Amino acid sequence: MYKSILNLIETEKGIKVIKDDFEKYLAQELSLIRVSSPLFVSKNSGLNDNLNGVERPVSFIPKNSTEELEIVHSLAKWKRYALDKYQIPVNQGLYCDMNAIRKDEDLDNIHSLYVDQWDWEKHISSSDRTISYLKKTVTKINSAILKTQKRILASYPSLTPVFTNKVTFITSEKLLQMYPDSSPKERETKFALAHGTIFIIGIGNKLSNGIPHDLRAPDYDDWNLNGDLLVYYPLLKEAVEISSMGIRVNKESLVKQLTVSSNLSRLELPFHKALMEDKLPLSIGGGIGQSRLCLVLLNKMHIGEVQSSTWSDDELEKTKKEGISLL
Repeated sequence: MYKSILNLIETEKGIKVIKDDFEKYLAQELSLIRVSSPLFVSKNSGLNDNLNGVERPVSFIPKNSTEELEIVHSLAKWKRYALDKYQIPVNQGLYCDMNAIRKDEDLDNIHSLYVDQWDWEKHISSSDRTISYLKKTVTKINSAILKTQKRILASYPSLTPVFTNKVTFITSEKLLQMYPDSSPKERETKFALAHGTIFIIGIGNKLSNGIPHDLRAPDYDDWNLNGDLLVYYPLLKEAVEISSMGIRVNKESLVKQLTVSSNLSRLELPFHKALMEDKLPLSIGGGIGQSRLCLVLLNKMHIGEVQSSTWSDDELEKTKKEGISLL
């Protein structure tokens, strides 16, 4: 039966070390400043992240108002507005603490109703819209993770390091060719088992088998210049996604991806109009899961050990049998 290496108090102290230190290292690596961010946005603004296009946002209408507001799924589009508002120069960016409710999540060891992540965005030039720039940024993020891993291991030497010094890059199409008879999740795990920390480039477009590696909203990442950062996690025997990120759409890729996904009507929304009128900066950005990072670095079995959320009766019974103590 599973037994946590750290007790409850050690766990809470470890969570704080990770969150404080990683935030600092990320800001240093990517030249970011911290800004305040919204918990909810107007439904009609077009700012909310549509994720895979099927998740339903939590929404409400405030007292004495007719405007419907939505709890954010992420801040992927809002951050480009913020880059412009704060007049962040090229090669610098911002980050914020993002908290969300995703009521359509299937709950398990790495998924919960509550999502916490560092959302970051960096102003780039048109010449930076390349795979090489994407890879360089991923390497810097992994550097921030490795520094945090070193820090937490110094505090708790009994923990086992998980993240590897090298990030192995692969395209989603190449991954399909390597494992044609496996599901996308199985492909990720097989490749991560062999290489440790990996980054899969190209999420959203259909592959040669006619199916995308994973779904991705058409109006923030450029599907040719994005990807997911994952690490093989021996405790769960699977690849755990730590970050979804990418170079953001420009006018051309926005129209192309809205056309492919049959979402051209979104061009009438304020965010999309601003982008088409060159009123928003070119950028790269993403989200890095806070609880996911804590889960892996603290050698935990379940995300409920590093965040306080609500679980189904089945999940509560399952974790009890496995010796997992949820916060």
